[in-house]
Formats: sequence, structure tokens, C-alpha cells
Amino acid sequence: MRIGTNWFKSLALVVGVGVLLAGCGSGGQQTSGNGGASGGSGDKVYVVGTDAAYPPFQMLEADKISGHDIDVMNAIAEAGGFKIEWKNTGWDPLFDGLDKGTVDIGISSITITEKRKEKYDFSDSYFEANQLILVAEDSPVTKLADLKGKKIGVQAATTGEEVVKKAFGDTYEGLKGYDDMPSSVDDFFNGRVEAVVGDNGVLSYYVNKVKDKKFKLIKDDSFEKEFYGIIVKKGNTDAMNKINDGLKKIKENGKLQEIYTQYFGNK
Repeated sequence: MRIGTNWFKSLALVVGVGVLLAGCGSGGQQTSGNGGASGGSGDKVYVVGTDAAYPPFQMLEADKISGHDIDVMNAIAEAGGFKIEWKNTGWDPLFDGLDKGTVDIGISSITITEKRKEKYDFSDSYFEANQLILVAEDSPVTKLADLKGKKIGVQAATTGEEVVKKAFGDTYEGLKGYDDMPSSVDDFFNGRVEAVVGDNGVLSYYVNKVKDKKFKLIKDDSFEKEFYGIIVKKGNTDAMNKINDGLKKIKENGKLQEIYTQYFGNK
């Protein structure tokens, strides 16, 4: 889960461990659904905002938005029979755009929370997230508590940082925050930190790019599950009904699982 603004300024990092942004997914700037962006039939074209800086969920490749969430939203629009066009807004401007009406729909690995539900309406969940711990293959670590006293890398302003601070304190000296996940993974494999804590989707994506390195990923059952949803301005029932209809269809026909497998492998 992303909770801040300054956590991924570089959109195309190549790090020492050979982590690359993968060229997968459909071009996100194309309109999806029936017909073209001009809405030749007169149907409304919904503007979908995202922050294309969180691979593999949202990313920029050349000048196109792509990634897991982009493919999911395109599939929802196609199944739901409505048109969309993409706008790379950034994180805070995404919510501001919804407030001002310049953006109709938001999808950007947004965790469903009670606080956010006070201001926005969420779709049904399309992705279940949880934290994972990256350690050496021969490490005796089996849970978060075992990391006490060790140097831990996290992506700043994410849930990974929050859970480490909750466990060991806000001033824990062993905590090292990074602007992005590739840098924390790079430092782990170069021995600068002894573990990395991060979202399952993002962390798995990057470590699986690493070849000939020994490591293991640990799931601590004490970590709370998070669920990503698609948001609209509170009261926009027309858009939300269409989103949930399309989401229901791609869950039932297997398309959602197909997209998941493309990015993360089989569950």
C-alpha cells in the first residue's frame, strides 16, 4: 500500500541486481470499452486517473501507461461496456481530480480504508495485498519479531515502513527507507541491509527478476491483509455500478486471474 507522495521519483530504474521494469501489459493511454475516445455514439467517456510509478501495478513505458491495474481497469471497462481514457495524474492530484471532477475514476493500488470511505466510494476488491519479508535463504528469521536489532530496508511511505515502526518504534535505528523498492532489494543483495519488508506484489515482482541469488520470502501471519479497490467521488453511483458490474464479470470469466498470473504467476 502506498500512503505518501515522495516514494518513487524515478520511473525507470535499472539496479545492480539486474531488476528491470518489465514490458508487459497493454498500452494504458488507449481508450477501452466500446468505441473510441471521441465517443462517437455519444456515450460518456470516463477519465481514469492513476499514478504510474508503482511497478508492476502502474508504470510508464516509453510514453504509455501500463501494468497490472491498467490491464484490470481496461478489462473491467470492456466487460462493463463503457469507455475510458487514461490520465497519469500522480498520487495526490488523483484524489484532487476526483474532488474537482476532472477525474471520474481512480485506480492506483489504493487500499480500501474506513477513512477513505468517508470521502470516496470504493468498488469491490480486485487485489489482496499483504506484507512479505525478504531474507537470506539460510536466515533463521521466521517472523517480523525476529528482525529486531537487524538492518531492515523498506520503501518509504508504505505499509512496509509502518509495520516495522509499529513493531520496533518510530526511531528504530535499523530502519532504512528508500524512494523505491528496487533500491532496497539492491542493498539487500549487496549486504547493506539484512532484510526487506514490502508489499507482496511489488516485492515478489522485483526479487523474481533476480537471477542466481539465494533468498526466501516469509509471510508473517500477524500482518494485516489489505484490499485494493477502485474509487469514485462519493455518490457517483452510475460509474460505480458499471465498475462493479465489469469487475464481477472478469472475476467470473477468469480474466482477473489471467491478469494476475501474467504479472505474479499462479497464486
